[in-house]
Amino acid sequence: MKIHMWIALLAAALMARAVSAQVPTLPDGTETRWTVERPDELVAYVLFDPATVKDRLPATLRFITVGELADQGLQWAKGHLADDPSHDGWGISFLEIVRMGVCDIDGRAPVWPEHGAAALWLARVAPSDSTADLGPGVPLLTLEFWMPDSLFVLYMRGKGYYATYGDVRLRGDPGGGWRGSLAVDGLKVAAECTPTGPVEGGEQSRGMQVFFPPASSSMTTVVRVAFAGHRIRECAERSSWRFEGAHALAGGIVLGPSTYQFGYRLVGGVYGR
Repeated sequence: MKIHMWIALLAAALMARAVSAQVPTLPDGTETRWTVERPDELVAYVLFDPATVKDRLPATLRFITVGELADQGLQWAKGHLADDPSHDGWGISFLEIVRMGVCDIDGRAPVWPEHGAAALWLARVAPSDSTADLGPGVPLLTLEFWMPDSLFVLYMRGKGYYATYGDVRLRGDPGGGWRGSLAVDGLKVAAECTPTGPVEGGEQSRGMQVFFPPASSSMTTVVRVAFAGHRIRECAERSSWRFEGAHALAGGIVLGPSTYQFGYRLVGGVYGR
């Protein structure tokens, strides 16, 4: 599948077009300030079995499924179900491995190991009650948020950001490629990407998201983020993602080309519920 189909599914849902790359204004009431600048990230789009993460889904939310998108007429979803009808109830998610030039929460930054990065596994969700208002931003459930600094993880959780420890790395190759890795109990991930083709997005892209913590955590806050300036390149065909282990993510299916994303600025904050 070509990248524009995935922008229609996820990236376009996460980036609303506008006349400038100015970061949208967060709603009033944030309790913290999170800033991300100069990121480089690899992104894979992953189908997953909701039964493997049912303990993480809050009662107020539901997963958006492949079958739901097929019913809405999305051709990639219809094509996938034609090949494997058993995935009708599977969820839609994406996995990011991101290295940040700036990652600051209320004046404190993580201590990065060599090539240190963060990894996020985020699922598309909607309110269980269709009349409920989740506030501004595309709603996402944080299935995992791994950081390689255990003390900063404790700091994040104290500030209301769900996170856990994970050995995450991302490094650039002299030839322009990128290699990412993640190692935690029960899971190893290895990613390779050689960016190719034109740059999508750019100065006109901007948007907002809201991250809900997993129900299995003790977190009671949400994180709203606003961003602008996403630039996206498709990874070449020889690029790959490899999952090993018993973790729920290891049973996921990577669809379409993965992407290399860069150049944006993000601000976020914690909001009580």
